[in-house]
Amino acid sequence: MIALSRTDRSVLGQWWWTVDRWGVAAIVLLVSIGILLSFAASPGVAVRYDYPQFYFVYRNFLFLAPSLAVLFAVSLLTPRQVRRVAALVFVLALVLLVATPFIGAEIKGARRWIRIGSFSLQASEFIKPAFIVMSAWLFSEQNRDQSVPGNSLAILMFLTVVGLLVLQPDFGQIMLLSCAWGLMFFFSGLSLPWVAALGAWALSGVAAAYLYLPHVTSRIDRFLDPASGDTYQVDRAMDAFQAGSLLGLGPGEGLVKRFIPDAHTDFIFAVAGEEFGLIACLILLGIFCFFVIRCLLRAVAEEDHFIQLTIAGLVSLFGLQAMINMAVTLSLLPAKGMTLPFVSYGGSSLMANCLTVGMLLALTRRRGATALGNEFA
Repeated sequence: MIALSRTDRSVLGQWWWTVDRWGVAAIVLLVSIGILLSFAASPGVAVRYDYPQFYFVYRNFLFLAPSLAVLFAVSLLTPRQVRRVAALVFVLALVLLVATPFIGAEIKGARRWIRIGSFSLQASEFIKPAFIVMSAWLFSEQNRDQSVPGNSLAILMFLTVVGLLVLQPDFGQIMLLSCAWGLMFFFSGLSLPWVAALGAWALSGVAAAYLYLPHVTSRIDRFLDPASGDTYQVDRAMDAFQAGSLLGLGPGEGLVKRFIPDAHTDFIFAVAGEEFGLIACLILLGIFCFFVIRCLLRAVAEEDHFIQLTIAGLVSLFGLQAMINMAVTLSLLPAKGMTLPFVSYGGSSLMANCLTVGMLLALTRRRGATALGNEFA
């Protein structure tokens, strides 16, 4: 534990005694597990691509320091400042999303990344938390004053973001964002007719994607009938879990990282299963569940509707992304490239997750009379 007195009026001291320290501990554990699995999974992938053995490990540490700095800085903010930061990030990310189809690098038939020197920036990662915060603000404003067209503006903003993601295309991010946004809309007091209408719209969108987009059709068909196409990565992942059994083969002893191209990113959970076993995977799952449940309990205790909705939306985004990654690796969902928060390699993903968690820690801090200093009210 950090040795800070309750009377310490420094920025760090006031942060430490108002932040959710158990939530911080959960994130520290996830970061530590991510570093461990980076050493386990990355070298084999790097060698296969003719990079130095620890190329991805070094780059992971390069991204880690500024990302954690963002997490800490954002966690110091007040709810009003969180909203302002989210508005700025949303505008910048929206501009980059518009530009991505024109200047983005094409990888595997999609344009989702903008090259900046030796780095690749994925704007869709950053627009997700910012969009959730802005939507929560619009929902809460209409709840406070029915003359404010908050719901209509939130829907318009949602359609704009989804339309830009379709152009990349990135249907995994669309599904993730739609689920988190829909849950938050429901929590805002959405009427049952609206629930039914949005549910029907979502199902029609999935059906249209399946009927008219060949790569979506292929992924769903391969999930429903593995014999209909290539399921190499998922098959190797399932072999890895079977080989790892209860306790795993031991650090560095796994084979799956030698064969799966995305072992250090989308399929890092399979590396964990093979080398550290089922128990380690359940512990990792438990950490994610602990953080999500703890944030939701904090949201229930809040009186401010904006804070409640924002926490619910952000933690849904975080938890659903982890669930989708694990479910795909376990062949419970159709294959989709999505990182495991704080565990998978990826600079944009890590920075965006730190932004998301920083906002959550800022909004779940103790404020008002119980906090140290009026600035946290």
